[in-house]
Amino acid sequence: MSAIQLAALARTPEPQSMLRRFLALDAVVTGANALAYLALSGPLGRFLGVGSGLLLALGAFLALYTAGVALLAARRQPPAPLVRAVVEANLAWAVLSLAALALWLSPSTAGGVWTVLQALTVAGFAVLQHLALKARQDSSP
Repeated sequence: MSAIQLAALARTPEPQSMLRRFLALDAVVTGANALAYLALSGPLGRFLGVGSGLLLALGAFLALYTAGVALLAARRQPPAPLVRAVVEANLAWAVLSLAALALWLSPSTAGGVWTVLQALTVAGFAVLQHLALKARQDSSP
């Protein structure tokens, strides 16, 4: 993906703003999942075919993760090592989600589809954040 395509996605040609927007979008989407898992663990667990306890634990974890990513997105210039940590965490989440689906979980069809879609979404955030960080580093003197 080129810097022009990234800028179009982020609606800004400035790499710093692009990076912060992708971090903020990650926090919003992750936060929505956290709230849903925490508030609706029973009904969602039944629909997805996973235990409500698992969803509660994931919701709590995602709420903490959301807070960290949101704080990072709010910084004027998010430190590169912390952004890389978010990218790596997102990639790990995507891989672990698919591994859990293949090895441990026995979800409903909706749960299987949801797991794959959220893994792809999180991996997409990782790619966008990595490319935006690289664009920021390439543009700095």
